[in-house]
Amino acid sequence: IDAEYLDISVPEKAYRVESYRSRGKVSKSLDASLRTYFVNTCDFVNPAPEGDAAADIAQVSDRTFLAKATPHVLDLYSGVIAKVLARTGPVIVSDELPSGGYRLVIGYRQRSTQGFYAAMSDLYHYYSMYSSRKYVEQFSNGVTIISLYLDLAKHAKKLAGSGSGSSATSSNASPVLSATAPQATIEECVAQIKKEASLLFCIPNTPFQTLFKTGELSVQEAVYAFAGWIFAQHFLNRLGSEYATLAEILDPTDATDIEVLAKLKKRLRQETFTRELVLDILLRHHELVKDLYAHFAHVHYVSSDAGSAVTKVADRLKADLHVSLSMTRLQDQKPLTSEELQLKIARVTTNAHDAMVMRALLDFNEHVLKTNFYQPTKVALSFRMDPGFLPAVEYPTKPYGLFLVIGNEFRGFHVRFQDVARGGIRIVRSRNAEAFSINQRTLFDENYSLASTQHRKNKDIPEGGSKGTILLNLNAQDRPFVAFEKYVDAILDLLLTGETPGIKNRLVDRLGRNEILFFGPDEGTAGYMDWASQHARKRGAPFWKAFTTGKSQTLGGIPHDTYGMTTRSVHQYVLGIIRQLGLDESACTKLQTGGPDGDLGSNEIKISHDRTTAIVDGSGVLYDPQGIDRTELERLAGERLMIQHFDSAKLGPQGFRVLVDDFQVTLPDGTQVQDGLSFRNGFHVNPLAAADFFVPCGGRPESIDINNVGQLFEADGSTRFKYVVEGANLFFTQDARLRLEKAGVHLFKDASANKGGVTSSSLE
Repeated sequence: IDAEYLDISVPEKAYRVESYRSRGKVSKSLDASLRTYFVNTCDFVNPAPEGDAAADIAQVSDRTFLAKATPHVLDLYSGVIAKVLARTGPVIVSDELPSGGYRLVIGYRQRSTQGFYAAMSDLYHYYSMYSSRKYVEQFSNGVTIISLYLDLAKHAKKLAGSGSGSSATSSNASPVLSATAPQATIEECVAQIKKEASLLFCIPNTPFQTLFKTGELSVQEAVYAFAGWIFAQHFLNRLGSEYATLAEILDPTDATDIEVLAKLKKRLRQETFTRELVLDILLRHHELVKDLYAHFAHVHYVSSDAGSAVTKVADRLKADLHVSLSMTRLQDQKPLTSEELQLKIARVTTNAHDAMVMRALLDFNEHVLKTNFYQPTKVALSFRMDPGFLPAVEYPTKPYGLFLVIGNEFRGFHVRFQDVARGGIRIVRSRNAEAFSINQRTLFDENYSLASTQHRKNKDIPEGGSKGTILLNLNAQDRPFVAFEKYVDAILDLLLTGETPGIKNRLVDRLGRNEILFFGPDEGTAGYMDWASQHARKRGAPFWKAFTTGKSQTLGGIPHDTYGMTTRSVHQYVLGIIRQLGLDESACTKLQTGGPDGDLGSNEIKISHDRTTAIVDGSGVLYDPQGIDRTELERLAGERLMIQHFDSAKLGPQGFRVLVDDFQVTLPDGTQVQDGLSFRNGFHVNPLAAADFFVPCGGRPESIDINNVGQLFEADGSTRFKYVVEGANLFFTQDARLRLEKAGVHLFKDASANKGGVTSSSLE
């Protein structure tokens, strides 16, 4: 029902659900009830409400719902809708029913979560509750509301999660969580479900869901395990002492040595621990996960200044937070310390790999300075990390600050090398599962390198360098703005101080000082800067005007894509070369990666006057040795369209267009292209790509490195390009640059050429 109807509902085509549970049993011999689901297509009174109509429940509702709803329900839903429209996250309210049960109402924006309906069923079942009725109503203003009519199951004896299989009942159990819990009241269960619904809204489904359904992990422990799994994938230190020794032997000033080390690091990471292996270890050691979660919770749920005495911690939890840790109770014993956890990990795990993974979660605990994990309303999980866990042998310059953000559609980072730092936020897309796997493995290293490059780039402005990355999950490639919204809102949770009852609690702040981040446009986010600034304003951020740059002029900004701020700095290097060497731009040929749909690519087409012979973008390769038709290119650039929309009739006799979905294509010279995707990915080193200028305006980092730079040389030792101006960050590795320069290529690197955008942002 989630996948087929609810997750895909939008105002243009939405589905409402009614579900009922029978009062009696299916049969005398089977102790089970019958549940029915009715799914209907919505018929809205006003399918496209505008202005005040968008908040009028009489206009935005389905006609069937309006005919059935009581005045009380309409009033209740109207209030929820108003809050959803003013907020990014879910709105959760409850009221007691005359029958003694409770009605739980959850409102959220359509397509802002997936699998949530089913996940909520798992949650209330975990607390031994059942629903007699469930409703999902859609509204034409983009709001979804779920209503659950809940009551305690008759067999509920104790607070859920205290089964005989839990670690709290074993002799080696964590002394934090008690299994001797009293019977839960319905009020306690509903209060806890309301607290944990926001966790499920952020991460409705994880690989730990089965352990949650069986009661072996609570929802908080399952989501914590998922966050730990993500952390371990990126930061598990598996290079070993041999790598460190090799790094000491090799010359740190030799670009070739450094690049060989970088390639070795990638290989070791890829082949030693896979995502699947890390997950298997965590699933097998879920009892240790419970202990590690308790260690995490005692820092971030209870204020670290509550006193060192165990009684103070216990008293505070019993007085104020008695239903906090997934409806469990504190024992009188002290929770396991980091040292005790180290010993327990060594004792319980059976091999070095298992121990290494479990210690990664302990590293995670010890280096989280702030988190929104326990905030009552959130849209994604965010963690402000102390970068001290990063090994110096891999990351020689320690970042100033590091954020990890995990959402249902994405994972992301933000790295900065100075307190006051500036840099863009980019969306990383993946065309297929293989590309996602590669992007996932390299995401943090890419983010670190981009931020480091930005830091060097910013040497002439007051701010240091930073960069943010958002890797879209494979099933969320069509939801970049949703991911960006959640990324921004989750980070704001950690930047903003203060409390709002039911919305924001006080954070445990181990950092001890306020921070401000400054976001700018980058790949895929140029049109999102206005929203982020206005959202920070709605949330009461005093720095909202400066929070993002590249904003529209109505907000006092300088939109980078409108004025081509970054492209103009790149093109000045092209013009400088032409001027210095006395060239005629109109006679110069050029290869460009990054097409007319992007900021850099489109503006490079608009302001240049060369003879562009090849363009490579996300859709494929466009090539014409006589020069691609400039008028048609400018049309695509003006409309921000990929080269797949180029009119092929305007290509010369030797010209061609090969798209990534093409197979078995014969080029005009007779060459057979078996696979359009592979052809696109490697065209920048194809002999056909030869030109006077190479201006990369897009492409993946390290597209040209020590392994393939030799393909840019002809048999006689000459190079295919005379001049290279790097518009895209990190397109060339340093060793590749040095080899080209040694061969006589005039090359201007990214940190010099493309800083027009950040300079504009600094002035803005």
